[in-house]
Amino acid sequence: MPVLPRDKYLRPHSTQLRNNPTPQERRLWYEFLRTASPQWNRQRIIGEYIADFFCAKARLVIELDGNQHYKGGKLIEYDQIRTDYFEALGLKLLRFKNEEITQNFTEVCQVVQKETERRLKKER
Repeated sequence: MPVLPRDKYLRPHSTQLRNNPTPQERRLWYEFLRTASPQWNRQRIIGEYIADFFCAKARLVIELDGNQHYKGGKLIEYDQIRTDYFEALGLKLLRFKNEEITQNFTEVCQVVQKETERRLKKER
């Protein structure tokens, strides 16, 4: 598995984000990902970006988005560029709106689990 690029100058910012999660990030981490297998990381630096959650073994990124990530119902350009960057590294990105975590938490966890399992089978 190739080593992912990492901008070391983002470390203080990633630490700050990890120490001050949104309510939705906190819930997904403490109620699901923290004890999930394989291991997940929070606020992982990948290149010049910080992924909300990252599973290295499944090469899977999860992003939780508030309304500021969308304009007219479409993903803003910055986030699309970020998605394209992750995908160019061979990573899969799952993007959920904060409302999905709040209103459909179990379903979000099921989607994450199924995609993780699918990617792990693919890697074998």
